[in-house]
Amino acid sequence: MTTAHHTPTTPDLFALSEIRGPVLRPDDEAYTAEVTGFNLAQRHAPDIVIGATGTDDIVAALRWATATGTPVSVQATGHGANFPIDDGLLINTGRMTDVRIDPAERTATVSAGAKWRDVLEAAAPHGLAALNGSSTDVGVIGYTLGGGLPVLGRTYGYASDLVRSFQVVTPDGVLHETDATHEPDLFRALRGGKGNVGVVTSLVTDLIPLTRILGGAIYCAGKDAEPLLNAYATWTRTLPQEMCTAFSLLRLPPLPQIPEPLRGGFWSRIAVAWTGDPTEGDRLLAPIRAAAPPVIDTIAPMDYTAVDEIYAEPQDPLPARESCALLNDLTPEAIQTFLDQVGPTAKDCPLLLVELRHMGGALSRPARVQDAVCARDATYFLESVAILPDPKTAEAVEEATTALQQAMAPYGTGHTMVNIHGTPGTEADRARAWTPEIYKHLQQTKATHDPANLLRYGHAIPPAA
Repeated sequence: MTTAHHTPTTPDLFALSEIRGPVLRPDDEAYTAEVTGFNLAQRHAPDIVIGATGTDDIVAALRWATATGTPVSVQATGHGANFPIDDGLLINTGRMTDVRIDPAERTATVSAGAKWRDVLEAAAPHGLAALNGSSTDVGVIGYTLGGGLPVLGRTYGYASDLVRSFQVVTPDGVLHETDATHEPDLFRALRGGKGNVGVVTSLVTDLIPLTRILGGAIYCAGKDAEPLLNAYATWTRTLPQEMCTAFSLLRLPPLPQIPEPLRGGFWSRIAVAWTGDPTEGDRLLAPIRAAAPPVIDTIAPMDYTAVDEIYAEPQDPLPARESCALLNDLTPEAIQTFLDQVGPTAKDCPLLLVELRHMGGALSRPARVQDAVCARDATYFLESVAILPDPKTAEAVEEATTALQQAMAPYGTGHTMVNIHGTPGTEADRARAWTPEIYKHLQQTKATHDPANLLRYGHAIPPAA
């Protein structure tokens, strides 16, 4: 295993000449654009980056990496770039954006660099939708490898639950077609185990027959967080699984891309996606609308292709720090602890967003085929996001993030979700994304397919000894 900074020699690079996409080194003009992802908090400096144009490029790159002992990382959109890549080979799959819809089978075949937006646009003319997250700008593959927590998760489950098969290249350069019956251990590890066993070149996923939902958000003043959160905790205990919701606290900066009157304000928000009859959905929302005076209420029937309007996440790259925890319940004590940390009295809280998403429903349903998703026992999902414009802010963000996580730990399951875990720390910290049993299985599968631990960036798992 190579751990030192790896600087390939010229003869090594000759083996990459068969790659059709660009092969770039740090002094090449296009290098910076090729290595920069959506999350600007981490600066990448690999020895080499290739812009893969197809499966053959990835096969060639991985064979070369194995032959030279070069560590490998992968990036499509870079939304999950929580760890700096400081050497080795970076494979950028962003050019591989093909999406093919099979209306009869209700499936999508999605290439490595495609975004959920690409899938929705291709599926919508057939009356079909996909299990995307709160931003459709995110890459399909990386999101799904982490399990994928969809906007409609309570109704339909995790994105990985709908995957029929993967095409994946393991570090030895072998292309595998894997599903529930072909190499099931590999299939299991890819559904929730992130990118620890290979580079996925495409997947086939089921789609759902859906064109419209009731969706949007209710914004109340931040000072009304306590009554709104108390109402939310009571309300979510009896909701049908067709109602998918989240409670958020937003401290929005005074940036021009944020619309008035939200710009520069402190807000409490309930985001909603309801897949049932709109009239029934409106009726169910009555306790929330009565809990605090709404300042803005955007909830209305919408085409599912407009789903980004619900959470209104940033569309431009920025430096961000995120973290998460899985919670058992929102007891009165948990609510008070949460508000003490990030509520109206936490005047200098530097966290842009702190969110409690309602889990349960189909998210608690056992997987039909064994997988590596470990959030099915959670009742709520806690996420925090902050922007890091300068080192001073970064220090305050780290303190606030750590304080929130420690304060809420007594109410948690002890686990995280790998996609939003945040900056991966020690092996023990990274292991919190899985149960001990699943972590052991991932280590064993890693030992089979990547014994040299070439895929060791990001939320990496070491191979079993």
